[in-house]
Amino acid sequence: MKVNWNFIKLGGLLLLVTGLYAFSNSRNKQKGIEKIDIKFVGDQNLYVTHEAVNKLLIQNLGDLKNVPKEDIVLNTIEKAIVANEMVKNAQVYLTVDGGLEAKVVQRKPIGRVEGGAKFYIDEDGKRMPFSKYHSARVPIITGVITKITIKEVHEILTYINSDEFLRKNIIGVHVTDDQKYQLKFRMENFVVDLGNKEELEKKFSNFKAFYTKANKDETLDDYSKVSLEFSNQVVCTKI
Repeated sequence: MKVNWNFIKLGGLLLLVTGLYAFSNSRNKQKGIEKIDIKFVGDQNLYVTHEAVNKLLIQNLGDLKNVPKEDIVLNTIEKAIVANEMVKNAQVYLTVDGGLEAKVVQRKPIGRVEGGAKFYIDEDGKRMPFSKYHSARVPIITGVITKITIKEVHEILTYINSDEFLRKNIIGVHVTDDQKYQLKFRMENFVVDLGNKEELEKKFSNFKAFYTKANKDETLDDYSKVSLEFSNQVVCTKI
């Protein structure tokens, strides 16, 4: 019987490559973490710093440098980072050059509650503590603060943030005793009575039409109150 040496050579080559790959893979897993890189997505590190995240990891998991890759549990590291109240989510992975990289997304405040309790409302409508690293320039929320009004204020602020004119000009939301909403503008002396949080698009459309005309007529300073509570109309109170 004729021996197929080409087949034997090919089989031997495959065994050699498989062995080398297994050996390399084993050595790579045993190799320790050489560096840790924290990257912030979006607004950079406004509310939590690289140092704070590194300190959090050390407190919860110890020093990760030189820890073998095979001992690294990425999900555990992600949970440790997200435990920081300023962090929305985190993605952690190992790099080919022996590093550990974490991409961190911070929470984004859209309103600041001032009263008995002080906190931010974030973009998801959740309470967010103040940061010692940065103070957000967001509308101030005052008045009757309850779970219901926080939910409704979040809806109002979300709409405001979707409109460039409103976002630049509204600096405050006040919740009245009967759970209606008043808006404070940056450059104007009048208060805007929004009423409830229903029909926001129609109310703000009416307001912008009023504002454009009053600004053109130079009469904005003549009013102390502008009410949007009534359907399809803007009711103004003169000073």
